[in-house]
Amino acid sequence: MFLDGEEWSRRFDGIEREAWRLEALPQYLVPQEAEEFAAFREGRAPTPYTGSAYSERVSRQRAEGKRNGRVHIVTRPLSDYLRFEFGYFYGVHAEAGDDIRILDVTDRPNPLQGIPDFWMFDCREAVLMRYEEDGAQISREVFEGDVSPFIEYQRIAVAESVPFAEYVKDILRA
Repeated sequence: MFLDGEEWSRRFDGIEREAWRLEALPQYLVPQEAEEFAAFREGRAPTPYTGSAYSERVSRQRAEGKRNGRVHIVTRPLSDYLRFEFGYFYGVHAEAGDDIRILDVTDRPNPLQGIPDFWMFDCREAVLMRYEEDGAQISREVFEGDVSPFIEYQRIAVAESVPFAEYVKDILRA
């Protein structure tokens, strides 16, 4: 099933315990980010980002005892988009309660090679995120099968990654 609009929003609003994401691309083309990303690439300061409906939801759900998290698989040097995303969005989202972790596979094999981007909701439902090579989203599709492999992908991703704040601190020292 293709998810969009209200069907997609309901997934996040209806979590009982956790919404979790694996991000594997070096760039995502998000129309709502285009202006700020262009400013970043041109060396201009983007409009300050102080939050969004996403960060507000994460904060509210955290207060309710629910978790939101993600692991982003990266290689160095970081793409322009990742440097933008890390500096513009991730700090605000982490402050709101998003458990953001980074799995840097620059100097080691990727333990999740070939695993596509996905969201998982309450370890009961996986939604495959389909993208073009350039990061433009194609679709969101409910995975119609046993989610056990996705639970294992999450376990591996979390075990092999480091918290975002730790990763950024180490990158800045390098």
